[in-house]
Amino acid sequence: MTDHTEPTVLELGLPMPVRSDGLPARVRIHEVGPRDGLQNESVALPIEVKAEFIGRLAQAGLRTVEATSFVHPKWVPQLADAEELFPRVAELPRQYPGLRLPVLVPNERGLDRALALGATDIAVFGSATETFASRNLNRTVAESLEMFAPVVHRATESGLTVRGYLSMCFGDPWEGPVAAEQVVAVGKALLDLGCAELSLGDTIGTGTPGQVEALLGAFAAAGVGPERLAVHFHDTYGQALANTLAALRCGVSVVDASAGGLGGCPYAKSATGNLATEDLVWMLHGLGIETGVDLPSLAATSQWLAGHLGRPSPSRAVRALVGPS
Repeated sequence: MTDHTEPTVLELGLPMPVRSDGLPARVRIHEVGPRDGLQNESVALPIEVKAEFIGRLAQAGLRTVEATSFVHPKWVPQLADAEELFPRVAELPRQYPGLRLPVLVPNERGLDRALALGATDIAVFGSATETFASRNLNRTVAESLEMFAPVVHRATESGLTVRGYLSMCFGDPWEGPVAAEQVVAVGKALLDLGCAELSLGDTIGTGTPGQVEALLGAFAAAGVGPERLAVHFHDTYGQALANTLAALRCGVSVVDASAGGLGGCPYAKSATGNLATEDLVWMLHGLGIETGVDLPSLAATSQWLAGHLGRPSPSRAVRALVGPS
């Protein structure tokens, strides 16, 4: 009897790698699913599932996995178990050399908690707009920078690597379009505090490739090159991959993504899911760009997590590779 089972697309060698001029040879994916992804889910997952999720992501080849957030549980109840979770995954870098497990800290109290547990990488989270700073941080932009200053100083003095997140870089649900000069001013301030890397966030997903090119050009004109920048796109209007490609053409080689497309923003209801890591990997591998990620393993992980969340993964690549269930 003839076996008419079709090979999978990956077994057929798809996507076909075709290099394009002007793109980086390798991209580091900053996986935010366990933190930025899960913080906006209505289902609070058991700590065992969260720990296994992080372990599976590391096994799939991701080497920067944002583990959790040391924000007060009142504000992000889904991550209230940070103190218990982090020790469960802290040994993973021994099993997976090169793995980094950054955590988000909002203030010095959050830094104290991270330091007590041996974190080596932290992130602070600022806003390019006043309205979001007020709603998210209960401070003005200037006041939030003052709050971050001792956090970044103490962290760097302790040998930690600090990343700065900047939200609302392309559009704000209350203020509308955001001027590139405004984003550059706040972004440079975060870098001047001592952040090693600045992630530019399209929090509500309204950015388009032209805006991306213009913003990165404005940073370049201000003396900030792409080697210090990362991009963080939400796919609200289906622009995340196009925006990513625009950023790659401008020299950016660090891209934030969330396994299975999880996430959003609890303080901006118009924000939907993050760029799905699987969708990003499919595009990057098709461009002949190295990521170190095993796509089948990653897709299986997102399908597994979707089962715990009780809904299908929103990632198109996951649905195409392993089905909608």
